[in-house]
Amino acid sequence: MSIESCRVVLVRPQYAGNLGSAARAMANFGLRDLVLVDPTANKQSMDAVMMATHGLEILQTARVVGTLAEALADCAFVLSTSGEIGGLKRKGYWGPPDEKLPALLDVLPVAPAAIVFGPEPHGLTVDEITLCHGMMFVPTAAGHESLNLAQAVAVVLYELRKLWLTRVGLAPVPEVPATFESQERMFQHLTEALTAQRFLWDFRAGGIFHVLRTVIARGRPTQKEIKVFHGLATQLLYIAKTFGVPHPTDVPKTSEVEETTGE
Repeated sequence: MSIESCRVVLVRPQYAGNLGSAARAMANFGLRDLVLVDPTANKQSMDAVMMATHGLEILQTARVVGTLAEALADCAFVLSTSGEIGGLKRKGYWGPPDEKLPALLDVLPVAPAAIVFGPEPHGLTVDEITLCHGMMFVPTAAGHESLNLAQAVAVVLYELRKLWLTRVGLAPVPEVPATFESQERMFQHLTEALTAQRFLWDFRAGGIFHVLRTVIARGRPTQKEIKVFHGLATQLLYIAKTFGVPHPTDVPKTSEVEETTGE
C-alpha cells in the first residue's frame, strides 16, 4: 500500500508561500498529488518556488481546477479539515486526524482519496465540508484554533504517514468504493425520488436529507451499493408517477376522516 495516491486539495489558496510550503510537506511525507481549486495564489511565483525546496516538482505539476467537485471526481473517500467544530452539519462526523484517517487508509490500496484544506482567511464553507465524508480538526489550544494553511497540511500529513507506517503489508479493501462523482449522482437521484414521494417536502427537507447522506457516506458505499440506491430511487419515482402521492397538506386530518366515515 502506498500513500502516494492520497491527494491534497487546496481550495482557493491566497498566499503563494503556502503553496510551496504545502508541496514541501507533501514531499516530506511521501505524497505527490496536489490539486489547487480556483487559486488566487500563483504556483509559479517566486514566493511559492522558494518555499517548495524539495517539493518543487510537486508544485510545478500541481493541477489547477475550477471547482471542488472537479478536484474530487475520481476519489472514493474525502476528508475535509476545519478549525470550527460547531453546527449541525459538522457535529457527528468530525474528529482528530488519528480518528478519521484510518478510514482513508482503508481506501488507498484500491482507489484515490483526498484531504481538503480551505483558504487562509476563513477555511472551507459548510457546504464544502458537507460534500466530504468526514471532517478533521487539529486539537489546538482554546482560542487558537486557526492554523496556518501549510502548517495544517504538515500536521495532518505527519499523522497520515505515522498511521500508514503501522499498516504497511495489510490486505487491501476487497471492493472498490464508489467515486465522489458517482455518489453525488446517486444523492441527486435519491433526493428527487424522496421529494416525489413527499418524504422531503417542507423546510426540514435539507436537514433530513443531510442525515441520510451522512449515514450513507459514512459507510463508504461501493459501486455495487450505489447501483442499489439508484434502483431504489427509480422504483420510488415509478410508484409516484404511476399511482400518485398526495401532498402532506392535502391529506385530511384524523377528525375530518372520522366525520366523513361517521365514526
